[in-house]
Amino acid sequence: MRVTEYGKHLTVTETAIPGLVVFDLPVHGDARGWFKENWQRDKMTSLGLPDFGPVQNNISFNDAVGTTRGIHAEPWDKWVSVATGRIFGAWVDLREGPTFGAVFTTELDPSKAIFVPRGVGNSYQTLDTDTAYTYLVNDHWSPDAAYSFLNLADETAAIAWPIPLDEVEISDKDKNHPRLAEVTPIPPKKTLVLGANGQLGRALRDQYGDAPHVEYADRVALDLASPDFATARRWRDYGLIINAAAYTKVDLAETSEGRKDAWAANVSGVTALARVASENGITLVHVSSDYVFDGTLDGPYREGDPVCPLGVYGQTKAAGDAIVQTVPRHFVIRTSWVIGDGANFVRTMASLAERGIDPKVVDDQVGRLTFTDDIARGIRHLVDTGAPFGVYNLTGGGDPQSWADIARDVFRLTGHDPARITGVSTEVYFASATAPVAPRPRNSVLDPTKLLATGWHVAPADSTLEQYLTVLREHTE
Repeated sequence: MRVTEYGKHLTVTETAIPGLVVFDLPVHGDARGWFKENWQRDKMTSLGLPDFGPVQNNISFNDAVGTTRGIHAEPWDKWVSVATGRIFGAWVDLREGPTFGAVFTTELDPSKAIFVPRGVGNSYQTLDTDTAYTYLVNDHWSPDAAYSFLNLADETAAIAWPIPLDEVEISDKDKNHPRLAEVTPIPPKKTLVLGANGQLGRALRDQYGDAPHVEYADRVALDLASPDFATARRWRDYGLIINAAAYTKVDLAETSEGRKDAWAANVSGVTALARVASENGITLVHVSSDYVFDGTLDGPYREGDPVCPLGVYGQTKAAGDAIVQTVPRHFVIRTSWVIGDGANFVRTMASLAERGIDPKVVDDQVGRLTFTDDIARGIRHLVDTGAPFGVYNLTGGGDPQSWADIARDVFRLTGHDPARITGVSTEVYFASATAPVAPRPRNSVLDPTKLLATGWHVAPADSTLEQYLTVLREHTE
């Protein structure tokens, strides 16, 4: 029996299998025995270990040398270590992707541990008697979960077991697992897009496509207000939820009925969503608005500026932002003046131009157009690049403009005289309104510096507008 190595520093060694990392653990011993911190969240996450949120601790005790178990790939992460004794461990990547079938082996004693990411097959062979193999997992065992298994004797993996498999104790089930060519790879965690039939939802469909691990849902398919929402899915199978659903009728929100609906969708529903994301380690992307600000700032709004909404819609969006920011893994995407596939300001102006109508357009509200394709692309950029969680401003590029400026651009780009647009103040524009009108921020300019620092690039909004109108014209001809 080998003696546990004392006096190591806490260090990390990466392996050829992405996400599979080995930790050397400090073990302190004397004549009485030894002590170690087997799992220390702050220290280990500071070295790059995912904050994987274990919910269960399991121990497998093995009497004899040569006891062999595995190869099992479960849909959860594991923190594997040894309390007593010693093992030869073998791990095989059984996830979809280019490293499928990659193998890593090492010995573990109490001075070593290994983080095994979801979908990596786990197996071991005991090298000492009375070996206690321990592991933390971040999900409870479920018969409904998706598992994959690999035969311990698979010729492709070609694991060099210290003790030949025909000389050791193996369960009949482990003996009969499939060879690598017959293994069903573990797919990525699921992505769920909410609000999938809205303007942004349709852009997200174009961005993520029909990948089998991506699901799309509208309110009919998945109601956040349902008392069964917390159990509507096996949420531990999800890695990402993109919330593109919201109540956005800013003027109707000023009525008694609209106020109730706005708070139900933008606050109560978001609360239920945030609770599910927090409890299941899901990354939550939530799309917010320039309406969380009152528009009185002299200059662009940054992410850290205090929110100060003017109307009911803005108040509900600000409340939703605050709730989402309690989720450990979150992105709040603040955007403005959204244009996509559906009824919107640009389509309206193009239609008025074609019909010979000369509109009056507000000229004292300033911001940037933001196209849904850019929002969808920006969301994916943040998620895929592993950008730090937090709040990000995401708008089109270029110089800020008023609504009247944009209307003139639409007229010009569609071959009409931009002088047909008359700029008016917000007060004049709404002077004859008979229904409640929500207050609008005069300054909707959001500073994108934080997002640009992640490597994000976006075209000036006026050039994207030209492309948008070209496509619109092609579809209407």
